[in-house]
Amino acid sequence: MSIEVSTAVACHNVLGEGSWWDAKRGLLWWLDVPMPSLLQSLDPATGQVKSCPMPEMITSMRAKKDGTGLIVACHSGISSFDFATETLTHLLNPEPQLPYNRSNDGGTDARGRFWFGTMQNNIAPNGAGIDLIGGSGSLYRLDPDMTLTALEGGIWVSNTVCWSPDNRTMYFCDTASETIFAYDFDLDAGVISNKRAFAKFDRGVPDGSCVDADGCVWNARWDGGCVVRFNPRGEVDTVIDLPVNKVTSCAFAGPNLDQLYITTARYGMSDAEFAAAPHSGNLFVCRPGAKGLIAPEFG
Repeated sequence: MSIEVSTAVACHNVLGEGSWWDAKRGLLWWLDVPMPSLLQSLDPATGQVKSCPMPEMITSMRAKKDGTGLIVACHSGISSFDFATETLTHLLNPEPQLPYNRSNDGGTDARGRFWFGTMQNNIAPNGAGIDLIGGSGSLYRLDPDMTLTALEGGIWVSNTVCWSPDNRTMYFCDTASETIFAYDFDLDAGVISNKRAFAKFDRGVPDGSCVDADGCVWNARWDGGCVVRFNPRGEVDTVIDLPVNKVTSCAFAGPNLDQLYITTARYGMSDAEFAAAPHSGNLFVCRPGAKGLIAPEFG
């Protein structure tokens, strides 16, 4: 059975990314990574879209439990976005010894800790590509008291930070490996162990992911033109085709968490390629017959 996908916002992002549902405010958040970076939100109830220019590249974010704003992974490390002033305040740089690194994908666990990965920056301020020097990235856990812990290194392109509904498994991928990995997750201690290959797929490479209420992993496929759902055993059971090739992240949203929003990109496309896929960079939505999980807040 094919799943119908429609355009939610014709935003034509250069590199749309980082989608997640803010249940408390009823907003779907996502971003456009290259400068000028944009922090974007959609109110599905009204269709209202808001874009806020950012002073540096931002790559992932989640709501802060105190209600004042967002915890944000960005080019310089970790910052805080304030709802009242719409400003970004720098908090810490996890890798001052690696000036060419930046943050990438991230998410919060059920104890309110923010997990994010880093990588060597591959995007120039004008959105052009930079040759990637691999293996300089790490996976970090940021605790609510701002303690930072590195859990894994040697990462090329960090993506897919999400957890099973029972919080016993964490999923993460280094896109360059073309593999999503699963780890045993100790929720109380906030540590991962027993890394093993979870899933691979022959269309494109893995980008951002989310988990549904049944414990299935929905993964956006960069250069694969689709979102694929893997069951808890890592087997493919659903493929959602999109009219664009560069699919970057996905998130369940809406009051019933039954709408899947999908970000895409036009990054690196020639004029001819964009003419052939003019919806590239748009935000898409579908109803795949599954329900998602509420993203925990940081704090």
